[in-house]
Amino acid sequence: RVQLVESGGGSVQAGESLRLSCVVSGDTISNYCMGWFRQAPGKEREEVASIRHNGVDTFYADSVKGRFTISKDFGKNTLYLQMSALNPDDSAVYSCAIGEVWTGNCHTYTVWGQGTQVTVSS
Repeated sequence: RVQLVESGGGSVQAGESLRLSCVVSGDTISNYCMGWFRQAPGKEREEVASIRHNGVDTFYADSVKGRFTISKDFGKNTLYLQMSALNPDDSAVYSCAIGEVWTGNCHTYTVWGQGTQVTVSS
């Protein structure tokens, strides 16, 4: 079965950068679109970014556009989220997920990772 394992979270100061990784096992990432989500305490889960099967077409939430970059490394079967210019509002648990359909962005997510904590202090 397909499994996703995130890593790369941590505690940083505002303005700093982090790169999150999502290693996929059990299938190849070229078969799926994929997304990154985040959820802060007391808030709804937010889709941050997604990327198409081909690793070229992407979607970003307005809140992260221009600061975050989603990418796929097919050789490593890994999804990344490069985050820069972080601010305290970016603090959340970040999770990656596999989706089935791409229509402008990825949806019908079926498999989720366990999440990694990102904390940004001012």
